[in-house]
Amino acid sequence: MAFDQLHRYLFNQGNVRGELVRLQASYQEILSSYPYPPVIQKLLGELMVATSLLTATLKFKGDIAIQIQGEGPLSYAVINGTDKQQMRGVARWDETLTDLPEEFSALLKKGVLVITITPEKGERYQGMVSLDKPTLAECIEGYFEQSEQLATKVILRTQLDDGAPKACGMFLQILPTSSAATNQADTDFGHLSTLTETIKDEELFGLSAEEILHRLYHQEDVELFEPKSVVFKCSCSKERSAQALASVSKEELLDIIDKDGDIKMNCQYCHTEYSFDGIDVESIHAGTYNLQAAE
Repeated sequence: MAFDQLHRYLFNQGNVRGELVRLQASYQEILSSYPYPPVIQKLLGELMVATSLLTATLKFKGDIAIQIQGEGPLSYAVINGTDKQQMRGVARWDETLTDLPEEFSALLKKGVLVITITPEKGERYQGMVSLDKPTLAECIEGYFEQSEQLATKVILRTQLDDGAPKACGMFLQILPTSSAATNQADTDFGHLSTLTETIKDEELFGLSAEEILHRLYHQEDVELFEPKSVVFKCSCSKERSAQALASVSKEELLDIIDKDGDIKMNCQYCHTEYSFDGIDVESIHAGTYNLQAAE
């Protein structure tokens, strides 16, 4: 049994692909960056699983961001994932509240789901749907039905009560190989979706990928591919922070240093803090900033 791995599989006698992902260390890295309350931890786990599953569908180098936002107690949450299964994420909520609602619909009033696909080469694509269903999984299914007309089944589960948070999920989708492929009646999708829905938490969190697929689909011809590791990785750096400071006037930056002693920049994802002094500012704006020398 291994966590922090994504497994892709294919039903050889049907026009359906599947994925299974289980996260532990990578999920805990995101949770350790900030004291998120349990309901936010759960939602970040579901978002992270969903992003990993969707990132695995990319046919090119790039990344996917799944973002939810609304007017309720939770204002914003996002997970970014690359084609290399490198994840990072953050959430913002009303921290003055001592008791957050457990229901998804109450946590995100007038909410929207935004999925952004950014290839390294080519144009960026962004799709959006309302968060008008009881769960995040159902909202993602609705996104694919609306934006791509592809029958999709999404299962998202989290486990927080054993002191070692884990998040798992499964994904089924008709292969978009032709116009006929989007028609559920022409595939075994409905049957396979029903089988997938029978998965129990103790199976999803406690069995190997091979055992899970055998229990669910033992009468099907399933091809399981080599797993891919999922890791937490933030793309922030002091160099990128310095590049951001280059867009601010030198006089304004020196005024901040004069008042505060230095400039501090904090990454919203991993909360790493980078500091810059007057010498740094001078070299940044002179185009001679040397990261190794600064460190």
